[in-house]
Amino acid sequence: MFKLTAKALACALSLSIAGMAQAADPIVIKFSHVVADHTPKGQGAALFKKLAEERLGDKVKVEVYPNSSLFGDGKEMEALLLGDVQLIAPSLAKFEQYTKQIQVFDLPFLFQDMAAVDRFQLSPEGQALLTSMEDKNITGLAYWHNGLKQLSANKPLREPKDARGMKFRVQASAVLEEQFKAVKANPRKMSFAEVYQGLQTGVVNGAENPYSNIYSQKMHEVQKFITESNHGVLDYMLITNTTFWNGLPADVRSELDKIIVEVTAEVNKQAGALNDGDKQRILDAKTTEIITLTPEQRAEWRAAMKPVWGKFQAEIGADLIKAADAANQ
Repeated sequence: MFKLTAKALACALSLSIAGMAQAADPIVIKFSHVVADHTPKGQGAALFKKLAEERLGDKVKVEVYPNSSLFGDGKEMEALLLGDVQLIAPSLAKFEQYTKQIQVFDLPFLFQDMAAVDRFQLSPEGQALLTSMEDKNITGLAYWHNGLKQLSANKPLREPKDARGMKFRVQASAVLEEQFKAVKANPRKMSFAEVYQGLQTGVVNGAENPYSNIYSQKMHEVQKFITESNHGVLDYMLITNTTFWNGLPADVRSELDKIIVEVTAEVNKQAGALNDGDKQRILDAKTTEIITLTPEQRAEWRAAMKPVWGKFQAEIGADLIKAADAANQ
């Protein structure tokens, strides 16, 4: 009888130890993204990992997968919804199938500068968009800046007519397709990881990106011209799986929320400086001419592309477009 009891006690003790070990296992947060480490998003992911592991100790382990090394931008949203990753920060252009309202960020020449983007994102209307997809199991945690987009090409683009017939890489966004159709160019959907090769081989002969993306992906090596158009914003939304996030222990989630606020402030502060620095590095490389538009030329581009706003007003909402436009004041 004693042997049986001892055996039962040993078994119970073993199970208890196993349970304690299991309970002590850190929460693994996989953060997948498609850009290089030294871009704003890449730096933000690294800083999130650093602060989360410093402040939460053994409770959390953050694994960062840059440069489409885990999932490309065509698969990362599906991976998040399946629970294969816990954090991603897709371009705002990636959300149109989940809420049409976020297409407001893709409207060409809507924002005069990044200060206007900030004002809109911090407004009640901008903040409401972060939680607008929770019925799809997607929770927005923050907006992360990348910067204003420039047009790159293998021919100089000074006037809208210069883009006629060109093949421009676009993200999977109906607004961005219409943007290029408005200047009689041909949009081609292509994943971010394929853009360099697409430009190199002539599958596409133009693209739109902030300077940090152009430089980090070496697009300036295969594009002879960059037109500083500042025609749109390429920002990200840091998102998580709603079920995962709500299932975190309250103390862990609270600390991660604080960390995200801190990381977001740093990412957004550094994004402008990084784009300025990468613009200079492109100039120093002497592979690409940067074209500065005159105010008249920029006004021509804006007039050519602005009709796109009307095409998407019903989907996005006239009030939301008005609120975004008001941020320019």
